[in-house]
Amino acid sequence: MKRLIIFALSAAFLFGCSSKEETTETTTTTETMVTDSVTTTDNAMASDAKDIVTLAMETPSLSTLVQAVKAADLVGALQGEGPFTVFAPTNEAFAALPAGTLENLLKPENKQMLVDLLMYHVVEGKVMSTDLTNNMMPKTLNGATAKVMLNGSSVMINDASVTMADVAASNGVVHVIDKVIMPPTK
Repeated sequence: MKRLIIFALSAAFLFGCSSKEETTETTTTTETMVTDSVTTTDNAMASDAKDIVTLAMETPSLSTLVQAVKAADLVGALQGEGPFTVFAPTNEAFAALPAGTLENLLKPENKQMLVDLLMYHVVEGKVMSTDLTNNMMPKTLNGATAKVMLNGSSVMINDASVTMADVAASNGVVHVIDKVIMPPTK
């Protein structure tokens, strides 16, 4: 069984870059390795680490996710003690949804559908990339399971690729993904 062990990511990348910007990689860790498709960090942030929602709010490429979390009234829950693991879709992931889908989900009358969708992106506990195994089926907070697939250096959660892993937060960890993963229909 292969475990994904990859290290690298500077705080500057997380807080200052959108996914369309070119970056220069810097790191404070002593051992660094970068792969083709996934970037991770092995060192936890300092004790003043921000919670998951605050990290997302300070990351321009996650502004649509923040908007959705606010519309679903999940800010308080995701700022809670946790720990939580969040698979965070980028703005581009939300933009790739069929036309009108996001707008429809953000309507007050569709709040429960939005909550179900967002909770499908959250797992209880702090699941680091080194904890993932091929064909792992973590239970999400919406009650359904997602599927983890490992293939060399790439990690998939259902049909979404992890593009940035192991972003430490005070109440868990964030793994940035390139697609909005859809929960199974009930």
